[in-house]
Amino acid sequence: MEEQRVGKANGQEPTIVAFFCTWCTYTAADLAGTSRMKYAPNVRIIRVMCSGRVDPQFVVEAFAQGADGVLIGGCHPGDCHYVEGNYKTLRRIALLKRVLREMGIEDERLRLEWISASEGDKVARVINDMVEAVRRLGRLDLPGKRKGWDAELLHHDGPTEALAAAAASDGR
Repeated sequence: MEEQRVGKANGQEPTIVAFFCTWCTYTAADLAGTSRMKYAPNVRIIRVMCSGRVDPQFVVEAFAQGADGVLIGGCHPGDCHYVEGNYKTLRRIALLKRVLREMGIEDERLRLEWISASEGDKVARVINDMVEAVRRLGRLDLPGKRKGWDAELLHHDGPTEALAAAAASDGR
């Protein structure tokens, strides 16, 4: 417990952003809370109507704003209130992992889980497991890494300067 407090004070504790479907996974998280199940406090839960509503841009933005991991929870396949929302999520996550890999973000930092409303214990287990996995990977610090990317663009003698010159001539 003391290590956890010290880690938080030093900014060492990972932050996980979780997008939970309101019908299943969010209800399961609520069940875990009312059943007093313990899980790591590192997760910030965002309630969405369906896991299929999680735009890949939300995930990229979470990482860009400092999240160390993103967890998406939805209904089990075949149980989606919107019939095929979770199937869309499954396809998007596969594509998104490819893009994140290209950005240097490890696959373990993005996780998709099917958790029904009655599986409060699974919510606690998945959150604790993901926090430990991300803790082993270390902080992502994408905002810090992005500063280097911006510097690369500023010193690049390519299209960036041409775009800046074009913008200046347009009066932008």
